[in-house]
Amino acid sequence: MTIPARDIPDSVLSVSALQSLRRRAEDSRRLLDSLPAPLVCEMRPEDAQLLFHELRVHQIELELQNEELRRVQVELEVARERYFDLYDMAPVGYCTVNEEGLILEANLTAANLLGVSRSGLVKKPITRFMPRAQQALYQQCCQQVHALGQTQNCELQMLNANGAPVWIGLAANLAQGPEGVSTLRVMLKDISERKQLIGELQERNVELEHTRQVADKANRAKSDFLASMSHELRSPLNAILGFAQLMEIGTPAPTPAQKSAIDQILHGGWYLLDLVNEILDLAGIESGQLALTMGTESLAEVLQDCQIMIAPQAAASGIQISFPRFEQACLVFADRRRVKQVLINLLSNAIKYNRPQGTVEVAWSLHSPARVRVSVKDSGMGLTPGQLAQLFQPFNRLGQESGPHEGTGIGLVVSRRLVELMGGHMGVHSTPGEGSMFWFDLALAGSTP
Repeated sequence: MTIPARDIPDSVLSVSALQSLRRRAEDSRRLLDSLPAPLVCEMRPEDAQLLFHELRVHQIELELQNEELRRVQVELEVARERYFDLYDMAPVGYCTVNEEGLILEANLTAANLLGVSRSGLVKKPITRFMPRAQQALYQQCCQQVHALGQTQNCELQMLNANGAPVWIGLAANLAQGPEGVSTLRVMLKDISERKQLIGELQERNVELEHTRQVADKANRAKSDFLASMSHELRSPLNAILGFAQLMEIGTPAPTPAQKSAIDQILHGGWYLLDLVNEILDLAGIESGQLALTMGTESLAEVLQDCQIMIAPQAAASGIQISFPRFEQACLVFADRRRVKQVLINLLSNAIKYNRPQGTVEVAWSLHSPARVRVSVKDSGMGLTPGQLAQLFQPFNRLGQESGPHEGTGIGLVVSRRLVELMGGHMGVHSTPGEGSMFWFDLALAGSTP
């Protein structure tokens, strides 16, 4: 196994240099030993002394080099032990696999991952620890490694010692073994917990989808029921209102007591008819059957019509309403009748839930080059963040169910959805104790294709 250079001390890297010096010293010693004795005897004393001096120097060099080699050997063993500690205690499993698919080496993490001893892995085919259905996936991953020369990843199941499947994240790359033989380095990581969470999430998504389908079916049934019942209610209501109006203008004129009773009938009838119409609108929107008549409309004319329609209600409640002036024409692309319905609803709410002698301000502005924003601001009690979160829920009157003002809690819902059907948006800004401002956007006529 090749030890990375960064894990080996610098002194270890000089082993080859020390060995080279040692070979030179030994060569010199052998050269001296090989000299014939007569030649040595015939040497002059000073030459012999020099020769023995060199021999002594080489001997000292050999001893120093031997000591250095022993020290380097100790450091090499320490580095090797540290390397194997890091290798064995790595948080992922490592295996070296030869070209025949046999495991040549494996760390302790890989052995523990599969619940076998390290000796139980070495010299065994790695596919032995895979279900047959997963072996093809592993072989395909290996083929891609050889073909592309890059690390390849896959997720598959392996078998532990008990034969139980374990989900593994596998990464493989090429390495050069001894004598240039190619081997595979395989990394194994346990991903069973992640796979379990993914499976649970998928099951939850299936349950949620089933619940959504059931809810959609129930909602369609509710919309169909409301539409059917509303149509059935509107016909007799029109008859009741018609006869009540005939009685009001009949001859002889009704007595004061009769007039009061007729007024009650008309008031309740008109209120009930408005409720039926709102339910019909909501049902039509939810079922996708509400038809709009889109066209170019003058915003100034729409606001003027609404001012005339809402003036009696404002006067009866003592609320002062201000409408904007138009210095230039403002044309929007919308359904005129539905825009008026939205504005009347916002104005009616601003009057009903205002302070005594309060004010309502209607304004408009260019929100962008292609859109215009209309706002209705009141001086009422305002809404809390909790109330704002529930504001556009059907039949939710935010605690006003037992209040003095009539209402169903679906007017705002219908208004918002009508605005969205016309390609706009509706929102609200409110401060408790200061009042609320409802707004909606519409497209300018010139910006519509």
